[in-house]
Amino acid sequence: MPISTSPVTRMHRSGIRTLMELAMRDPEAIRLEIGEPDVPTPAHVVAAAGRDAAAGHTAYTSSTGTPELRAALAEKVRRVNGLDVTASDVVVTHGAMHGLAMAINALAGPGDQVLLPDPEFPNWRMAAVAAGVDVATYPAHAANGFVPTLEDIAAAITPATRVIVVCSPNNPTGAMYPPELLAGVVELARERDLWVFSDECYEAITFDRPHASPAAFDTDGRVLTFFSFSKTYAMTGWRLGYVVSRDPGVIDLLGQVAEATVACPSSVSQRAALAALTGPQDDVTAAVDSYRERRDAAVALLDARAIPSVRPQGAFYLMVDVSAAMRDSEAFALRLLADRHVSVSPGSAFGPGGEGMVRVSLAAERGALLEGLSRLADAVADWSRTGAAAAAVGGGALAGVADS
Repeated sequence: MPISTSPVTRMHRSGIRTLMELAMRDPEAIRLEIGEPDVPTPAHVVAAAGRDAAAGHTAYTSSTGTPELRAALAEKVRRVNGLDVTASDVVVTHGAMHGLAMAINALAGPGDQVLLPDPEFPNWRMAAVAAGVDVATYPAHAANGFVPTLEDIAAAITPATRVIVVCSPNNPTGAMYPPELLAGVVELARERDLWVFSDECYEAITFDRPHASPAAFDTDGRVLTFFSFSKTYAMTGWRLGYVVSRDPGVIDLLGQVAEATVACPSSVSQRAALAALTGPQDDVTAAVDSYRERRDAAVALLDARAIPSVRPQGAFYLMVDVSAAMRDSEAFALRLLADRHVSVSPGSAFGPGGEGMVRVSLAAERGALLEGLSRLADAVADWSRTGAAAAAVGGGALAGVADS
């Protein structure tokens, strides 16, 4: 048989999914590993999708999305994000991940390099590798609240760099990048003639300050912004996202890649997205308030148990330092699931910068979240005391963090 010569063979599977599939086999598992809202899709969205499907909105659409949805998205981006865009600047995608992969395929190729933050969202790396594009990283240190510095980003750029990726609010860390940093990234990209890909899938989930976008500082169309319905509207399975670019050439390329990969986004999901955008937003507000309360309760529990963590400013994730028990975060996560029936994502799944930590989803039901964190804290205490795991090196993954 012939063998595959595709760059996909060099792609490593996400450690998040590994833990997810193991947890699905454990009926007792408390599920804190996956970023899945614990509430259903709003009822008015489901009802509208059903009505529209029955009315015949089930045919192919344009590869870039229906005119109605693109217009509604442009209006949302102008009103909420403060960006001067029109419907022609928007491409509807089969989930935000499809948009990310399409953009890499459209604007980079073999020999080019994509620059990711470390810790990173692993699907970015997977999409780049699948496209034959090299990956490098810039550090986002826990001691700085996982917010990178412009100096570190600039130092990581090489002659092969084609794209700088920023993610704020960040997955996996919950960090939010300040406007001055984002402005600096855009200016740096302008000086080096690079694209900026801004992952803003958690734009609506912020706790301590408003969301900011690098596109606000873009004067020449080099920033592509990626949005999702999954987290904001609890629509993970509907697979609907969108990309905003003020470069007509980029929009054309994305449309071509969409035609070659999915033909078009789901017509029924597009109708659901239109209902989500134009309908009541009470469910979004309630969800964000709930995530904020869960964040505060989770951090308070960990503080009381002397387990270091970095307080997230957005998204719904919490990075927890478990290195006192085990520096190998994958080994810790596997043992925690096997022994304590709690599933978390190993920090190593997000790159070297996450090692010694685990990512906990705050989107789990509150009681399950706090019970799972209590079991995690017990495990750290027991395993560090008995010496059943390797001792931490250098004082812990979050050594030096002033505000945990």
